[in-house]
Amino acid sequence: MEMVATLRATSEVIIVNWTFQQIGRELLQKDSKDESPVPDRNNYQGEEKNDSNFVSRPEKVGILAAGSVLACCVFLCPCFYKKRRETSDTALTKDQYTMDSASSFEVNSAAEKIPASPYRVPPSPRFSMSPQLSRLGSVHLNMSQVARATRNFSPSLQIGEGGFGTVYKAQLDNGHIVAIKRGKKEQFENLRTEFSSEVELLAKIDHRNLVKLLGYVDQGHERLIITEYVPNGTLREHLDGQRGKILDFNQRLEIAIDVAHGLTYLHLYAEKQIIHRDVKSSNILLTESMRAKVADFGFAKLGPMESDETHISTKVKGTVGYLDPEYMKTYQLTAKSDVYSFGVLLVEIMTGRRPVELKRPVEERVTLRWAFNKYNDRRVTELVDPLMVEVVGADILDKIFGLAIQCAAPIRADRPDMKLVGEQLWAIRADYVRSMRRG
Repeated sequence: MEMVATLRATSEVIIVNWTFQQIGRELLQKDSKDESPVPDRNNYQGEEKNDSNFVSRPEKVGILAAGSVLACCVFLCPCFYKKRRETSDTALTKDQYTMDSASSFEVNSAAEKIPASPYRVPPSPRFSMSPQLSRLGSVHLNMSQVARATRNFSPSLQIGEGGFGTVYKAQLDNGHIVAIKRGKKEQFENLRTEFSSEVELLAKIDHRNLVKLLGYVDQGHERLIITEYVPNGTLREHLDGQRGKILDFNQRLEIAIDVAHGLTYLHLYAEKQIIHRDVKSSNILLTESMRAKVADFGFAKLGPMESDETHISTKVKGTVGYLDPEYMKTYQLTAKSDVYSFGVLLVEIMTGRRPVELKRPVEERVTLRWAFNKYNDRRVTELVDPLMVEVVGADILDKIFGLAIQCAAPIRADRPDMKLVGEQLWAIRADYVRSMRRG
C-alpha cells in the first residue's frame, strides 16, 4: 500500500506547475533584535517527497543517476514561498534514508563570511596537520586496549549503528568513558575517504556544541574513531519518547539554539569553513543537562582553500528529507545547505514528526509542506507536538515556525545564515521568557 501511495503522490507532483518566488533579501539584513521576519502565507506551491534512498552509481549509469537525483528533488522539495508577510550531546547513528551518490558542490567563499559580533564563539586552535595523524587527540589506544575497553566489541555495549559502522560505549583503563565508532570491515576501502574526513575535521574543531574527537585507530583492516561519550541519547530518541520524559518547549528551543551555535562555529569561526552536510535529529546528541552537541562529521567538507575560490567539487551526500533542493538540482553545496537542513530540523523539533512519514495521509507525508500549509492558514497551534503539554502563545509559535520556513527556502539566496538564525532564536527565547513572566 505504501508503494501505491508513493507512486500516486509522485504522479501528482509531476503535474504540478511549481514556481519559486523571492522572499526579499532585505529579510536577511534585519537586526536580530527586531521581530523575526515571517514569510507571506498567501502564496505557496509545494512538492512532496519520496523517501527512497540515494546510492552511489557507477559512471556507466551516470545519466540514470542524474535523473534519479532530479526526480528525488522534485518529489522531496517543498517549494513554499511567494510573498513575504510584512511583520516584523551517545550514539552516532545513520538514518535508513542516508544517501551517497556522485556529483559536485559549491561552498561559500571565505570573503562572504560575516564579521564578528557579540554572538561570536572563540576560534579553534591552529596547528599544522602532520602526515601521521595517529597522535591526534588525547586518547591513544592500540587494538588490544580497544578490545579490552569494549569487551571485545560486546553487543551489550553497542549504542548505535550507522553507515560508517557500529558505535560502542567503552571504559578505558583509567575509568574514562568514551564512544568508539568501528568502521565496517566489508566497506574498508569505500570508507577510507569518510574516515579521513571525519578524523581531520574533528581534529580542527573545539566547541561545546560539537562532539569532541579524542583519538582514532587505523590499523590493518580496523578503522576506529574515538569521541567523547554523550550520555543522554539522540534528539530523535527524545522526540520519540524513548528516553522517558518528554521535552518541553523551553528545552526544545535551547536545543535548537545549541545546534545553531555549533553550525555557526563551523561556518564562520573554525580554522577553515566546514559544511556538515548531514544535520538531522539522529546526529544531535544530548548531555545529561540537555545541552546539544552536533555529531557525525563523516560527510563534512572543508570550504574553499583559497580566498578567491567560490566553490569546491565533491560527491552528493546527505539524508533524504533534510537535503537542500537547490543543492540536488545544481550539484552545488554551500553553507546555506546546512541552513536548509536546520530549517527542517527546527520543524521536526517543534512538531515531533520526522521529515518524511509515508504512513500519514498524502497531504501530511512531507512534514515541511504540511507545516507550511498550517502556518499559512494561521493554525500554528496545531503544529505543536501533541506530547508537549504546556501551552505556548501563538505569537511565539508563529515566529519560530516562520524562522524554520525561512531557513528551508527552496532558493539558497533567500535563507539567512546560521549566525543570523542563532540571533533570531535568541530573540524568540527572550520573547518567550517575557511571555512566561506575564503569564
